[in-house]
Amino acid sequence: MLQTKPVGPGASTRKYDLITALGAHALSLGKHDQRLILRLIILMTARYNWARDELSMGQREIARLWSCNERTVKRELAKLRALGWLVVKRQGARGRVTTYSFQTTVMLDATKNIWPEVGPDFVVRLEGPSAETVVPFPVKGTVTPPEIDTATEWGLARAVLYAEDAGRFAAWIQALRRTGRAGGRVTLTAPSRFHAAYVQTHLEPVLLRACREVDGDVTAIEIVG
Repeated sequence: MLQTKPVGPGASTRKYDLITALGAHALSLGKHDQRLILRLIILMTARYNWARDELSMGQREIARLWSCNERTVKRELAKLRALGWLVVKRQGARGRVTTYSFQTTVMLDATKNIWPEVGPDFVVRLEGPSAETVVPFPVKGTVTPPEIDTATEWGLARAVLYAEDAGRFAAWIQALRRTGRAGGRVTLTAPSRFHAAYVQTHLEPVLLRACREVDGDVTAIEIVG
């Protein structure tokens, strides 16, 4: 497959191939997904530091680049993180913006179905003429990723939390259900009081951060059982 980090000899070609794969993939999807991928491509071409493998750009700057508001930026970045295409490299603190890294291997894996439509030479270039066929063994206890549901802040936050730690998601977060919201307080219901107590004690800051990333108006998470 295409070298995952487009740096060094032939870097320009690899970048063009990555952008081509993303663009062709976007055109096979609905308008909302198309816009998300277009926004990603703009970040990639305008502000990504390939040599350092990082995007260091504040949400206000991104909003100007995307011609949208900061709330939209939060939600779109959360979607990209939920897809596994974007990960936090360094969390922002004390006036410093959060630094992200692109996961180009994950992006390419997501676009494989469209490669033949671009052309056989494109497939060969990305896979390599001597690419081996690997039959993966099933992983016991594989966790099914949640649907990316943008109807509520919790629906999108769930996908972000899964992308961060699938094991933790399966053990403690997957069973939580959003049962209400009053102002900035989101109420989640756990399957038992023990489950609720554990999550409230150990994971409440994690859940609050994920919800605030997609909706800055969230101020508290309440877990009941």
